[in-house]
Amino acid sequence: MSETTGYLVLNTGDILEGKWLGTPKQEEGELVFNTAMTGYQEVMTDPSYAGQIVTMTYPLIGNYGWNEIDYESIKPSLKGFIVSTPSHNPEHYQSKNTLMEMLEEHHIPALSHIDTRALTRIIREHGEVYGKITQDPNESPVNTSVNTNIVSTVSVKEKKSYKIDNPTNHPTPHVVVMDFGYKHSIAQSLLELGCEVTVVPYNATFIEIQSLDPDGVLLSNGPGDPQALADLSENIKQISESFPTMGICLGHQLIALAHGATTQRLPYGHRGSNHPVKDLQTGKVMITSQNHGYVVDYDSVNMKNWYVSHVNVNDKSVEGLKHKTKPLMTVQFHPEAHPGPIDTHHLFVDFIQQFITKGEKQHA
Repeated sequence: MSETTGYLVLNTGDILEGKWLGTPKQEEGELVFNTAMTGYQEVMTDPSYAGQIVTMTYPLIGNYGWNEIDYESIKPSLKGFIVSTPSHNPEHYQSKNTLMEMLEEHHIPALSHIDTRALTRIIREHGEVYGKITQDPNESPVNTSVNTNIVSTVSVKEKKSYKIDNPTNHPTPHVVVMDFGYKHSIAQSLLELGCEVTVVPYNATFIEIQSLDPDGVLLSNGPGDPQALADLSENIKQISESFPTMGICLGHQLIALAHGATTQRLPYGHRGSNHPVKDLQTGKVMITSQNHGYVVDYDSVNMKNWYVSHVNVNDKSVEGLKHKTKPLMTVQFHPEAHPGPIDTHHLFVDFIQQFITKGEKQHA
């Protein structure tokens, strides 16, 4: 297999040399790293990575191929992919394609044989890093900021409904998912728990959601800076005060903003499937799947109405919020655990339990 030299040029002045995976294609974006050992397909198709060049820190990527099951979106939205060593001969009974074939199919620029440890240290040292994948080491990234309209590029444009077989004819809970870049496994988790799901655009209004007559509303994960969506705060506040509501990742941050809290950027983000989170009610520590670069500022939370339900064991950052009087809960991690452990899947059950009592609508 012939190999063509490629370069990752960073706005820090660093230049890393590697080999192209697939057809050379220039692209630039924010540099982030993910520490997961597995789950590269879910990572690459997670809309929360839109606009980013993702570095996988695990040294061997592609060894179980690419299947038709673990897509988190219709197509990848990331800007580029960086690995140390790719596998070109995957072994798995569900594998349909190699990593290389999928990179080619989706036109994702990728480099291998990059020193991913050195790159991760650069990101950890500088925090916000932007780069360009190119054939010319003398080129530099032009865009060195987060796209403030990134959510609009990954959200659905019109509502989509998903139903399950209901042979018992018992009332089926209906959850509306506000799509800020949702992972398909979120909707799948709700369907498996017996819910009907309607996915709506990120900017769906309270009136539009009310017309769908949901039992509960879920604000999804997504890419970008939550403060770029500050104009949605009044709408989100009205929704979350009128229906049992759950927020995940970006959804968690947006609910916090809508209720008067603030957010801040992490030095280099939490991305991987091995992040320890402590439930402050039970004292139990759970291993979680995460992908975020921003967090809710602990000191900005109104403790008269809210309490912090979960914290990150490593840096004590806010990982969950719960309202003291309303059926309103948020988490910074992924309960659907794709990819990752299933320690926190019960939170979906907790959310659904808030509105299925006696089969009655719980909203105002």
